[in-house]
Amino acid sequence: MPGSTNTAVPTWHEYADADALAVGLADALACVCSDAIGARSMAWIALAGGRTPLPAYARLTRAPGIDWGRVVAVATDERCVPFDHPACNTRALMAQFVDSPGLSVLPLTRPSDGEPDASELLAQRELNSRAQPFDAVVLGMGGDAHTASLFPGAPQLAGALDPRNTLEAIRVDPMPLPPEAPFPRITLTASRLLRAHEIHVALTGADKRGVLERALASNDVTAHPIAIVGRAAPDTRVHLHWSP
Repeated sequence: MPGSTNTAVPTWHEYADADALAVGLADALACVCSDAIGARSMAWIALAGGRTPLPAYARLTRAPGIDWGRVVAVATDERCVPFDHPACNTRALMAQFVDSPGLSVLPLTRPSDGEPDASELLAQRELNSRAQPFDAVVLGMGGDAHTASLFPGAPQLAGALDPRNTLEAIRVDPMPLPPEAPFPRITLTASRLLRAHEIHVALTGADKRGVLERALASNDVTAHPIAIVGRAAPDTRVHLHWSP
């Protein structure tokens, strides 16, 4: 449970508004990338899509001194759609990093059509080639406490949450499918997301803060998948970024 000697203790960062949150998250990620490049000659990051973290990535591109040719990124999850589809997370990430020449973005889906089964195999192959811990993982959270595409009620959720699962990524079919994005998903598994030096959760609004606080207090990852961050290893730094 959060606060246990066997798990990481999350640190809260509160901001006046969403713009200030974007600045704070961008600064944190810039430090991660710079430190990782200095220590290991490359940075390896997993990034959530969504309205809250995307502005931070745009600011991150303006951070001085980062050799983007030494940064590899992957989305934490992806909708099973072609890369040119408006719902594609990878497309959105690449748009934010358009001013970061050399940045590599690994695909989680087949670019031409997003076919789910082929995409699941592709994602596993891509991630198996980079088994080292992430330098940073950025997560968002939905009002139902899902994170990445770990949706409560999804038939594949138990496998995706199982700490013994050695798969890096897995197909998930939310039930019901969200009307705004009615697609199967490929998501990093909980064990893969938690294999990281730092985890950053970004969210806005009093309602979502309440959901996150209840999730962490319950430690029930099946009902509240975002609670996985409370199970990170004690040497993983977990940061919770929140603004009204």
